[in-house]
Amino acid sequence: METLKEQQELPLKLAYAEATRYMNNAEETLKKSVKEDKYYRDDKYVRVACGTAYLGVLKALDGCFEFKGIPRPPKKKRASIEYYKSNLAQLDGKMLTQLNDVYQVLHLNGCYEGVRNVAIIRSGFDSAYGIIARIKPAHELTPDEVKTLRAQKIPAWLRPLSSLFALL
Repeated sequence: METLKEQQELPLKLAYAEATRYMNNAEETLKKSVKEDKYYRDDKYVRVACGTAYLGVLKALDGCFEFKGIPRPPKKKRASIEYYKSNLAQLDGKMLTQLNDVYQVLHLNGCYEGVRNVAIIRSGFDSAYGIIARIKPAHELTPDEVKTLRAQKIPAWLRPLSSLFALL
């Protein structure tokens, strides 16, 4: 039986697991681009990896905000970077600085502009890992617990297909 505290930490635990999964996928994608001197050769993999890492940070922040009781924007309105920045400014200044770096380096420079400089991209990944590390719960979920929680969020009509999505 879960305690109240464990139930309250569940969004944080799930967000941490998801953010970590995104970062692992981003690292694997980045490895596909060979390094030549100080640059990645193929910007396609760099763009995809940067976008995936950026989304991993947003997943982490969503869980953090849910844990802190910060409401999401209405369903019809997409959460903007300003939503994340303004709420994070009230919670943690260091994380806000890291988010600014992640947004600039990974989202704008890496994903949109295709910057291939290894040091620049690595600095963005370091900031992303910094944010995710700051939301790390005391006790992480096991892979089976994560799988169970993901299945609970899948609509009933899609559950027979959920095994196909488990690989993603």
